[in-house]
Amino acid sequence: MCIIEPESFEEAAKDDSWKKAMEAEITMIEKNNTWELVNRPFDKPIIGVKWIYKTKLNLDGSVQKNKARLEVKGYSQKPGIDFNETFAPVARLDTVRTLVAVAAQRNWNLFQLDVKSAFLNGVLNEEVYVDQPSGFVMQGSEDKVYKLKKALYGLKQAPRAWYDEINSYFIRTGFYRSPSEATLYTKMSTSGILIVSLYVDDIIYTGSSKEMMATFKDDMMRQYEMTDLGLLHHFLGLGVLQTDSCIFLHQKKYAKTLLDKFGLKDCKSVATPLAVNEKLSKVDASELADETLYRQMVGSLLYLTATRPDIMFAASLLARFMHNPTKKHMGTAKRVLRYVQGTINYGIAYDKGKGAVLIGYCDSDWSGSEDDMRSTSGYAFHLGSGAFSWASIKQSSVALSTAEAEYMSAAEATAQAMWLRFVLSDFGEEQIEPTQLLCDNTSAIAISKNPVHHHKTRHINRRFHFIRDALQNGEIDLLYCKTEVQLADIFIKPLARDRFEYLRKALGVISAQHLEGSVGV
Repeated sequence: MCIIEPESFEEAAKDDSWKKAMEAEITMIEKNNTWELVNRPFDKPIIGVKWIYKTKLNLDGSVQKNKARLEVKGYSQKPGIDFNETFAPVARLDTVRTLVAVAAQRNWNLFQLDVKSAFLNGVLNEEVYVDQPSGFVMQGSEDKVYKLKKALYGLKQAPRAWYDEINSYFIRTGFYRSPSEATLYTKMSTSGILIVSLYVDDIIYTGSSKEMMATFKDDMMRQYEMTDLGLLHHFLGLGVLQTDSCIFLHQKKYAKTLLDKFGLKDCKSVATPLAVNEKLSKVDASELADETLYRQMVGSLLYLTATRPDIMFAASLLARFMHNPTKKHMGTAKRVLRYVQGTINYGIAYDKGKGAVLIGYCDSDWSGSEDDMRSTSGYAFHLGSGAFSWASIKQSSVALSTAEAEYMSAAEATAQAMWLRFVLSDFGEEQIEPTQLLCDNTSAIAISKNPVHHHKTRHINRRFHFIRDALQNGEIDLLYCKTEVQLADIFIKPLARDRFEYLRKALGVISAQHLEGSVGV
């Protein structure tokens, strides 16, 4: 089905469905007391507005609704005159996946609310004037302009104003804001716990008390214009499938869009994202490739890692060559997409009812980068089933030995473990025991625990040594594991097919077809 969206007001005005969408937007703005019509000031800049048209689709590709949004031409705003503070926090994907993992572990359902015209609720501190929108100019008042009381989409300070509004509402109503994640809120009562995660105008909530969740939904519907989306099915481009046995996250629709966009819709698939011993460098014998296309391809793959840790290393490796990529780099990127083609139904599953003990894995190669001889760190964390936090990162300095590279990797994983412990504590899953961090290098473990080895590490950057404090404080416990069961191995180098598939499954990455009692994704 071909979706054609209007590119101008004149084009949209010819279609009744788009005219109704624009009328609904103006009605919402006026109902919310967003602006007032005033005489045009002579000493203040007037900002233009424009209509943006978007067809909202369901996961199956069918049309959900036509959405017309009035946006301010924010690019013409000047700091100190039209706006001051613009920063607004949003939920990290790590936090969202942690919430999903905890909900699965506790056998909770996840629900979603959508704030209609969220930014219109943000109260402005600055004096801002905008033109009257096309198609809705007041007769007899053509020279007048609107003075904004609340934010409109497109204003540079709109996200900040909305966050301040929703944050103050949550605090007023008894929620506790996480000091580790500014968009995570919890509320405790005698009947249980309620957890809310905010991403701009999308709100995910879950908890142990049906009564608290029902009250929260009713209160939000009264306070703001809301759409109750029921069970969480779709969030930030991620598909969410809640079955009796697990919660499954996937990006099948997004993956299909990528393959179609880059002309690989009918390509032949491959079993692994990278060939074994794949080595890439900034300068090779091949010609330069289309830089714009390459950046689009790699950027898209990086977003796909939100539910696909199996391509994390490949995407991170390719991201090192955004400037002047060669045809060899382009060919490798296309190979990763061919792997995606063969695993398009794959996602990450969080089994219900599993234990809530945080376990981490960390690993490193040694001098894997062909250009600067730096090593790559990888880590993964889970609560007994699917991994919910992972990374593949090139280290910031050259390691002089495998032990040093592994030690630096363990330090990166320790920092993440400490943050996850804070977040889990906010979820009511406080980790009493030290978090087990599994490493397959005994020398790295010795450096962290045995003072005898400290004189050999004087050249290591001090920031990596905080792992010793974490050990002494009982926050982590660095333990040895065999290389064969080291899950983080998949984040540091290309692997043979059997090894790759074993680790992929161990991370919880499976096909939707393998889910018990699942429905089509």
